[in-house]
Amino acid sequence: MSKRRPMQEATFLILTALAGGSQHGYGIINDVEQISKRRVRLRAGTLYTALERLQNDGLIEIDREEIVDSRLRRYYKLTPTGGQRLAEEAGRIHSHAKVAMSRLERKGKAAPA
Repeated sequence: MSKRRPMQEATFLILTALAGGSQHGYGIINDVEQISKRRVRLRAGTLYTALERLQNDGLIEIDREEIVDSRLRRYYKLTPTGGQRLAEEAGRIHSHAKVAMSRLERKGKAAPA
């Protein structure tokens, strides 16, 4: 089995946003900001570059398009491969966090709230 590089945080958050259902770009930007507790704020250019890369990688796809106020609104959704990749990455992060928390508890250090 080949080793995969850890996912960049923005990629992880975009996929996490889409795990809740299809969304358009502005919705993804808002959801990522909410998920990250306003720590990560994606700019439109950054988002659309990432969406194109994720689409090329087969992790997301266009769900539908609609015209709103004379502008095209494109909705994206997670593919089954994208869901699997997100689950793998979430598991990796969770596993590392469990080890860190366990070691902190053994050392008697307070865990963050």
